[in-house]
Amino acid sequence: MSSTDVRKEAEDSGPSGYAAARLRLLTEGAQSGPPRRSALSELTDDWLTGLFTAGAEGLRGVSLVAVGGYGRGELSPRSDLDLLLLHDGSDSGAVAALADRIWYPVWDLGLALDHSVRTPAEARKTAGEDLKVQLGLLDARHLAGDLGLTAGLRTAVLADWRNQAPKRLPELQELCAERAERQGELQYLLEPDLKEARGGLRDATALRAVAASWLADAPREGLDDARRRLLDVRDALHLTTGRATDRLALQEQDQVAAELGLLDADTLLRQVYEAARVVSYASDVTWREVGRVLRSRAVRPRLRAMLGGGKPVAERSPLAEGVVEMDGEVVLARAARPERDPVLPLRAAAAAAQAGLPLSLHAVRRMAAHARPLPTPWPAEAREQLVTLLGSGAPTIDVWEALEAEGLITRLLPDWERVRCRPQRNAVHIWTVDRHLIETAVRASEFTRRVHRPDLLLVAALLHDIGKGWPGDHSVAGEIIAKDVAARIGFDREDVAVLAALVRHHLLLVDTATRRDLEDPETVRSVAEAVGTQSTLELLHALTEADALATGPAAWSSWRGSLVADLVKRVAAVLAGDDLDEPEAAAPTAEQERLAIEAVATGSPVLSLRAQTEPPTGEEPSGDPEPLGVELLIAVPDQPGVLPAVAGVLAMHRLTVRTAELRALDLPDGVDGSVLLLNWRVAAEYGSLPQAARLRADLVRALDGSLDIAGRLAERDAAYPRRRGVVAPPPRVTVAPAASRLATVIEVRAQDAPGLLFRIGRALEDASVRVRSAHVSTLGANAVDAFYVTGPEGAPLPGDEVASVTRKLEETLRG
Repeated sequence: MSSTDVRKEAEDSGPSGYAAARLRLLTEGAQSGPPRRSALSELTDDWLTGLFTAGAEGLRGVSLVAVGGYGRGELSPRSDLDLLLLHDGSDSGAVAALADRIWYPVWDLGLALDHSVRTPAEARKTAGEDLKVQLGLLDARHLAGDLGLTAGLRTAVLADWRNQAPKRLPELQELCAERAERQGELQYLLEPDLKEARGGLRDATALRAVAASWLADAPREGLDDARRRLLDVRDALHLTTGRATDRLALQEQDQVAAELGLLDADTLLRQVYEAARVVSYASDVTWREVGRVLRSRAVRPRLRAMLGGGKPVAERSPLAEGVVEMDGEVVLARAARPERDPVLPLRAAAAAAQAGLPLSLHAVRRMAAHARPLPTPWPAEAREQLVTLLGSGAPTIDVWEALEAEGLITRLLPDWERVRCRPQRNAVHIWTVDRHLIETAVRASEFTRRVHRPDLLLVAALLHDIGKGWPGDHSVAGEIIAKDVAARIGFDREDVAVLAALVRHHLLLVDTATRRDLEDPETVRSVAEAVGTQSTLELLHALTEADALATGPAAWSSWRGSLVADLVKRVAAVLAGDDLDEPEAAAPTAEQERLAIEAVATGSPVLSLRAQTEPPTGEEPSGDPEPLGVELLIAVPDQPGVLPAVAGVLAMHRLTVRTAELRALDLPDGVDGSVLLLNWRVAAEYGSLPQAARLRADLVRALDGSLDIAGRLAERDAAYPRRRGVVAPPPRVTVAPAASRLATVIEVRAQDAPGLLFRIGRALEDASVRVRSAHVSTLGANAVDAFYVTGPEGAPLPGDEVASVTRKLEETLRG
């Protein structure tokens, strides 16, 4: 049935006919996107016009007006109907009765309604007081009644808006900024709000309002298409959920993708991110132009008076060959010839980032349209300008986004297309892949004084995750891509090899430091063999920290930094020729030794709790440092069941384990016995920390078997049923081959949950294996743990027993 037939059915049958016609329009597969939104608006127009006509017989000086999204003719399946009943004030009683004749049928059908009844003067007054009302009236559209009344209001509202633009536009910009602060950036969020987040539909509407002011206009290319894509996604979201929601929740993304005919949820998110990026960039350019125009208007009268009425000439300050600053932006010099100067885009970008200024839209578009491609390999100047751009710190981000908005980045680096706007479904990561790479370069720029080759560090930062657009291990794929890119941009063979190694091993240091026993010679030796040279180790250390800092707050801490630094020190010693065959165990601290001696003397566990603080990474302490949790030191006479007992007691007391280390401690000469030392960092889930005495008493009971930890945790889980949430991927248990000659290294990756470490420890105990050391870390919602285990005799586990242990451990975690 065509949209005309649907409208005819609605007209013939009244409200029930409208409801049936609306349902048919939304469920038939023939129409979607703009045609369906337009058809739904027209269908609703006809129905409301009928209601108005039936109720307004003999009434003059009144009209029905659609405003906001409905005024634009953009009705999504669950959109509100934004209506204004406009009247001249001559018969308020009759107008009130007419309003009831319109509003109640809308409510009876369960449709959301945003309504008002006003005279033109009241509408203008309200608009002057409420910016949101003003924005809605800018899209006012006549539906029925007195057309002259509606047209007069539209003319007056637009005139008010243009006259008041110097005051209202800064107010609108502030409103947009506040909303962005609350909702975040649409182009990076895993569960974005399509309307409210920065780069969403609200910002697209704000750009229309700026254009209506005649003060400035947004870059139009791609903007309408981006807005259409966001509206299409919202339509599909409304249809799949049956709700008036704008938040694209994780559990609904696959259904929304299917509704739109897309491959999967990642494809959906990537399209959303691309659209949001267009809107965000257009917003940046537009608000910058608004500021420039308003500043110019404020200054011009005074300048004209000083210059005797002549038109002031904008000052142009040279920045680089072919590049100048003008009006707070970086533009091309009059003599610049992009068609003859292939390095100009990189030179202009580097100059802008170094000056901390934005690249003008006109300059970027001119370079995109006319600049010749760089030869292969790149000339030395192009490579140097790229390094300068990457090393400019935070200003690099905006300049890079300006180049990317016009396609210059993928022209310079074709492999960038695979990571552009690519989502990362990992709670630790807060950016898309491409933005994470730029953030890593920004962080690496802070470390360029720590390395001998800052150029290699910055380029490695840009490329370290470039393999994430390809199947398989992204480090392996990235190594191949990095070789090609590095050769293309003009590095020699030795530098290409170093960059490839940095990309291949960019996770090596942090993974090893947090998941391996650094006292094991094989651990340090394997890293040294992979790294190869002192200079590569130096670069890899800086890249590791930059990568972690650019990932998110859960990926780096002083604790991880100290572990990586310790590993680097040990690897450097091996590369310098030191022998690791007879390693010396790390000396215990005075407090650790005191606790160990007390544990041997009493034959029972002893512990201490100490608040742990540190300044934010990369900053000097100032004032009182922020508490990060509590350091829990426990010394226990060596015996079976220590790991599950400690983990279980902490879970009972609702303590979250952020990091955990377990190892045997060498005692001073003359002290007999063997002691296990547990050095853990914990934090209370909520409430205050338990007293150390209570923890110790429960630990004693857990070790002697009188405390049923499993039963207590099961009772608590039963009393507090789990809420519905994101379905986590299944746990994975693997064995790290050749990680140690002294023990078998079992790695566990699972969704973090209360009692997880207790369940792992108990499963290992049930398998009759001994935990020599444990290295536990929590990254966001993910637990990444490594356990060095041996058989009862202290030797690594044989192959068949390893397979049995890992299988049983995985079954325990899945259960």
